[in-house]
Amino acid sequence: MSTIKKNTPFIFPQTNSTVLPDPSNFFSPNLLSTPLPTNSFFQNFSLKNGDQPEYIHPYLIKSSNSSLSVSYPSHFSNSSFIYQVFNADLTITSLEQKTNQTSNEKHIISSYSDLSVTLDIPSSNLSFFLVRGSPYLTFSVTKPTPLSISTIHAIEFLVPTDPSITRYTFQLNNGQTWLLYASSPIKLSHDLSEITCEPFSGVIRIALLPNNDRKIEDVLEKYSSCYPLSGDAFLREPFCVEYKWQKNGSSDLLLLAHPLHVKLLSNSESDVTFLNDLKYTSIDGDLVGVVGDSWILKTEPVSITWHSSKGVKEESHDEIVSSLSKDVEGLNSSAITTTSSYFYGKLIARAARLALIAEEVFFFDAIQKVRNFLKETIEPWLEGTFNGNGFLYDRKWGGIITQQGSNDSNGDFGFGIYNDHHYHLGYFLYAIAVLVKIDPTWGRKYKTQAYSLMEDFMNLNIRLNSNYTRLRCFDLYKLHSWAGGLTEFSDGRNQESTSEAVNAYYAAALMGMAYGDASLVSIGSTLTSLEILGTKMWWHVKKEGKLYEEEFTKENRIMGVLWSNKRDSGLWFAAAESREARLGIQLIPLSPISEVLFSDVSYVKDLVEWTLPALNREGVGEGWKGFLYSLQGVYDNQGALEKIRNLNGFDGGNSLTNLLWWIHSRGEDGDDE
Repeated sequence: MSTIKKNTPFIFPQTNSTVLPDPSNFFSPNLLSTPLPTNSFFQNFSLKNGDQPEYIHPYLIKSSNSSLSVSYPSHFSNSSFIYQVFNADLTITSLEQKTNQTSNEKHIISSYSDLSVTLDIPSSNLSFFLVRGSPYLTFSVTKPTPLSISTIHAIEFLVPTDPSITRYTFQLNNGQTWLLYASSPIKLSHDLSEITCEPFSGVIRIALLPNNDRKIEDVLEKYSSCYPLSGDAFLREPFCVEYKWQKNGSSDLLLLAHPLHVKLLSNSESDVTFLNDLKYTSIDGDLVGVVGDSWILKTEPVSITWHSSKGVKEESHDEIVSSLSKDVEGLNSSAITTTSSYFYGKLIARAARLALIAEEVFFFDAIQKVRNFLKETIEPWLEGTFNGNGFLYDRKWGGIITQQGSNDSNGDFGFGIYNDHHYHLGYFLYAIAVLVKIDPTWGRKYKTQAYSLMEDFMNLNIRLNSNYTRLRCFDLYKLHSWAGGLTEFSDGRNQESTSEAVNAYYAAALMGMAYGDASLVSIGSTLTSLEILGTKMWWHVKKEGKLYEEEFTKENRIMGVLWSNKRDSGLWFAAAESREARLGIQLIPLSPISEVLFSDVSYVKDLVEWTLPALNREGVGEGWKGFLYSLQGVYDNQGALEKIRNLNGFDGGNSLTNLLWWIHSRGEDGDDE
């Protein structure tokens, strides 16, 4: 191992971006001295007017004009997309603010964590503890305040359910029944569309009663006195995530688990109780009740390897070496004309693949040329001498941006507003990991820069003096990444290319292997495993699947863009009809970890057969065809090989050598599961 301490900070040249929003508009002053989240589940609350909704399972939450609105969303679906519909079922504010039509005070984000965010509305004396997966909306009224709970529906009835007038049931004319619990007596009255109360201070919890099921009412009442204030997630050992909540109240804690939680909780020895009769609908699948103060989520171990798991068939070495010789001879640092951090990253990662393939087929003469190419192309980015672009450090939010992105919000695909960081930097880390492997001396020299790139999107440190926010892209509740950055979207965060997200954590684990850093290998491997499981659950649409509505499932085998509040068959760069692009963008870059991501041979066959007819359109790119044929090679080795040999071009991050390596390392047809 290097003698350089990995926690020795390296900061790229500092810059003042002209395009980044001001975090002080919404974040409490005491939070502004630390790096801030740029891709979080509550990001809309910190952008523009802060009034676009966010999905805090099971509710959509919207905050504006000194009030907070909650919606238990209905679903709209067709064959192209699914989304959750926001209706302001309940809007909560102080009675004074409700009658003050000129009030437009914004909320303040006073604290946040992996599993929660607290929104304060000072003028209404309200503090909302928005904990993910809570069936209750919980808020504190900090001093005696008359309250207003209004609705866009009509209130059919409001009745106390306890002599102490601390519990109420009310029903709306859209069929919803809501339950209200107060920490002390509260006197409520209502008219057609508003519930009001006399001055009250204390804690109020409101929960929707699913399906108006009175048996569930007893469950919600039983656990109503214990409420979470915040929640944290910990990666304490490989392939294990632990959730812990800070709570008030003496009883057990009731929260909701989405389908991937349920799967991982079932793998562990968590001291939790499932309440399978308590279900809330969600775009992510049914949310079920779980009772327990902490959860242990055990994911599936993933083996991080430099090379293919089965090895390349010896009789195929000559064909690969022939292609490899040409691809390596074609490497020339001056031939890279792009200054885009994304496309540049793909090109150096493509070259790094050539070095690893050369190792697999024992063609060691190629490795030195690849090494020289990688040194020439990576060093300028790490030293700040790259002409036309480069990495810079933004102090406002706390992270790496690019020179092009510092004054153009669209530059480098939005990298300067924290879009796609794991994609771009994942390619750089892959190339760096390979270079460190084949040239440890170089690795020691540039270790602090390499770790800075990694920590930008994969920092787990919660030190106050950390230079980067915690896990910039990875969502420890949903258990996959988001890519959207500091852009306000009505549908929340989004991610298109899951495979590039997988590549980022895989590359970080490889870099850990190259540096002999067991902790980095562990964290990278765990996040790789979780990202793959999230991809298989929510992006891979199986024809027998029940997670999504039937009409959407029937027409789709893979997602285009997945949003926190929407599922879309279209892509950012292509229409839904470009099925080959949808497949390709969920496969790039093709590498050993792709074996794990697409390990289900039956699904792969369905996906390929669903995609192949799309090639009959005019203008289909050869690069996308290569990825489609590579998956065909999982179950039809020879058929795919013939097609790959006849390709006339390749994606910028791919090569004929890489495709041949893939096909010739599949084992027997169908022997990949």
